[in-house]
Amino acid sequence: MKPMNEEHFAILRRHMIDVIRIHTDRMSDELGTGALEERVLSAMLQVPRHFFVPGSIAHLAYHDVPLPIGFDKTISQPFISALMADLLAPERHEKVLEIGTGLGYQAAVLSQLADQVWSVEIVEEFASRAESNLSRLGYSNVSIRVGDGTRGWPEYAPYDKILVTAGAEEIPPALLEQLRAGGRLVLPLGPPELQRLTVADKDAGGHIHVRELIPVRFSRLETIM
Repeated sequence: MKPMNEEHFAILRRHMIDVIRIHTDRMSDELGTGALEERVLSAMLQVPRHFFVPGSIAHLAYHDVPLPIGFDKTISQPFISALMADLLAPERHEKVLEIGTGLGYQAAVLSQLADQVWSVEIVEEFASRAESNLSRLGYSNVSIRVGDGTRGWPEYAPYDKILVTAGAEEIPPALLEQLRAGGRLVLPLGPPELQRLTVADKDAGGHIHVRELIPVRFSRLETIM
């Protein structure tokens, strides 16, 4: 059997977007919308997701399922990746902080939507591979560091938007401090068995307004003691 080529992957990527549209429409009652922003779907259509998973499972990259990437971690299913980017709603002029780089896929998507992305990854091997992936594909507006995501990246704060791709039982205080007034933070919130995708908006007075959406299951946000 011939190996898959870029034309095959492009077809699968278009199919992935169609599946995301179907899921969004079917969950319109829970989400409060029947469609995600076209600019989010366009960004996901541009990013070659198969470069951000282990080569042995590249042929599965566009299936709407989470996939293992090592260290007991996964890359989120495409629908969840799209939904989180849509909820975050980054604008082209904004600065975004991502917590949990993985192999760099979500950062690549965000790089198409924001001016600059800073991403913190606790697993050094992931950070190294993500940097390689992003550099090879020309995503030059993403910076990565190895560190404890619960502490954020204070040197470049405040951020307009913050996305956390691991579950926490409470929002890390450092992240709220690094979020500008008028900014937004999206993360899976709650104990592992009761996580919900959550949007936290910070108003001009610094008060946090939380909105919970659908149940999700993410690996735990790790800290360095």
